[in-house]
Amino acid sequence: MKMTLHLGKRSYNIILKRGALANLHQLADLNRKVAVVTDSGVPAQYAQTVADQCKAARIITVPQGEASKSLKTLEAVLYQMLDFGMGRGDLVVAVGGGVVGDMAGFAAAVYMRGIDFINCPTTTLSMIDSSIGGKTAVDLGDTKNIVGAFHQPKVVVVDFATLDTLPRRHYVNGLAEAIKAGLLADAELFDLFENGDVDKNIEKIIYRSLQVKRRVVEKDETEAGLRKCLNLGHTLGHGIEAVKGVKGRRKTGLFHGECVALGMLPMIEEEALRKRTLAVYRKVGLPTRTTFDAEKVYAEMLHDKKAQSGKVTVIKVPGLGCWRADTIPTSELRTLLGLNG
Repeated sequence: MKMTLHLGKRSYNIILKRGALANLHQLADLNRKVAVVTDSGVPAQYAQTVADQCKAARIITVPQGEASKSLKTLEAVLYQMLDFGMGRGDLVVAVGGGVVGDMAGFAAAVYMRGIDFINCPTTTLSMIDSSIGGKTAVDLGDTKNIVGAFHQPKVVVVDFATLDTLPRRHYVNGLAEAIKAGLLADAELFDLFENGDVDKNIEKIIYRSLQVKRRVVEKDETEAGLRKCLNLGHTLGHGIEAVKGVKGRRKTGLFHGECVALGMLPMIEEEALRKRTLAVYRKVGLPTRTTFDAEKVYAEMLHDKKAQSGKVTVIKVPGLGCWRADTIPTSELRTLLGLNG
């Protein structure tokens, strides 16, 4: 399968095919220095498969986990790129999940004011959402994605075979973003979750999810308006993730997609649809509830990059396949958390 994200001179293809990673040399110019960025949780053979196709390659492996999405890790990656002697005509290839893609993409965006970047996602979360659209970033402390840039890849290669080695919980974690796409703009995709075999239909689910995001990004590349809809569940979700997410010394907790799933529920206005969504969560294995310190989550939500001048824009779903952006006072976030005042 193949689709093209049309952005004028920045347009690129998205290739979705089992075994595609081994054919990257047919899809991109690897006849230059290539920094292959991966993490310690990704099977080493995936990065090696890419490196073996390059004229000159250096594999840069960062520690697994959200803690690597930091300025400290970014600096370490940039130093290795510099030590490798990379120039403006060279290339960064991300091989891994959303953390690797976001951080490596940002490294490509800022190294020599921008060099080429290719994204090879290996998790459901990155395949479904973060691999396309050009958002690259690192975190600042517990504040998600606050330091970053828009930097579109040259090509995105989705090799379904990499999902075969993905732990089940990580696999399910990514499905939250596909459910989001269905809620926002694709009733047929949502129906696949309600009435279909999710595992047997995973390639179709990923394809349809990317189609939703592709259409949005083509109309609003830099999130001036329409693209904000993709933040459904993220304002509350990022707050929960900052307090209860797996990061650094916090070895247990919730993953990003799990937090987004929880963050979406209060934004679904139609009670019947909320119940249907909860049934989908139970079916695939996403959490339907959690306990957290609401005051701490509220404090983290105030750091959300969408919060400005005491207001924040949240995305609400009045019915399946439609959405609405509401700009509300940040104080109303307390209501969403069940806090008074």
